[in-house]
Amino acid sequence: MLERLGAVQLDTISVLARSHELVPYARLGPVGRGAIETAYWGNGSFGAFEYWAHAASILPMRDWPLFAFRRRAYLRRGWRWHKVPEGVCDEIRARLRSDGPLTTKELGGAKASAEWWDWSEHKIGIEWLLDIGEAVCVERVGWRRVYDLAERAVPAELLAQDPDDEACLTALVARSGRALGVATRGDLADYYRLKQDQVAAVVEAAGLVPVKVAGWKQQAWADPEALAAPARGRHATTLLSPFDSLVWDRARTSRVFGFDHRLEAYVPKDKRVHGYFAMPLLAGGRLLGRVDPAREGGTLVARQVSFEPWATRTAGRAEASAAALATALWRAAAWVGCDDVRVERIVPDGVDRALVEAALKTGPA
Repeated sequence: MLERLGAVQLDTISVLARSHELVPYARLGPVGRGAIETAYWGNGSFGAFEYWAHAASILPMRDWPLFAFRRRAYLRRGWRWHKVPEGVCDEIRARLRSDGPLTTKELGGAKASAEWWDWSEHKIGIEWLLDIGEAVCVERVGWRRVYDLAERAVPAELLAQDPDDEACLTALVARSGRALGVATRGDLADYYRLKQDQVAAVVEAAGLVPVKVAGWKQQAWADPEALAAPARGRHATTLLSPFDSLVWDRARTSRVFGFDHRLEAYVPKDKRVHGYFAMPLLAGGRLLGRVDPAREGGTLVARQVSFEPWATRTAGRAEASAAALATALWRAAAWVGCDDVRVERIVPDGVDRALVEAALKTGPA
């Protein structure tokens, strides 16, 4: 899955599970959370690392050489968020060489004070070594990054590769196109947070095919394999992390699905429309609405279910949407170890609650 997507975004918020666990759940079903972590970090054969792609992301180890362009850019700049204290990087290199892999806490502490932005010298130093590729985040333990030296963590054949910027960008744009299927220049740039002029310079070399998409004003490009493969009629019914690559680009999500989504975790509670961690509800290849989930003991609680207006416009659609909601909730509940499901509020208020309650009693389809 990670090879296919190219990047899985990390985030600190955990409601049902952390986002990087929700992404494989949405695609593969109820894979054990321990198995997911092992597949990312610990099976000793595939290998992954964390780096700056679409925000902080888990990436396939095979793509280590492709981020050389970003590592070089940081190195030329000389700093990222903080000026690097003199001498501290030498100390960190020595510690990692003798004692690694280590967390920031083990290296000397993450913060100089209680403020989130006030990093300690050791935190500044290790993050700088991560930025320029001398250190690698090889896993997360208790949400702490675990760092090792690149010379030890990255396979020698990958570490020896040093593609130029054009080669890096060409390969990454090709991967973006494969993951998205069809995309505008802005979509392709957003996937790995490239600049649009960087994409424009290599999009033809990346092997993507220029296409026109009905209803899109912008020029688009498609992955040749996506054009060659017949459309498949099977679709998952599931809840999506707001950081899932299917929906992380809000403008693209609106253009593809007609679905306007906003993460409200950092919005004051009284100003939220859909809830703290509203998860898009995917069914039949469409986004039917959102669920703001929580857990109370062994019960998965939907604090609010917000259906899209079209999803409940007719009796038939309302019944199908209620069934999809019930399936998504019961499947998620089973995955996180809950044995009951409760829906507190349904929006719009005119939705027949009896339909939802009846579907919940039926259980997952």
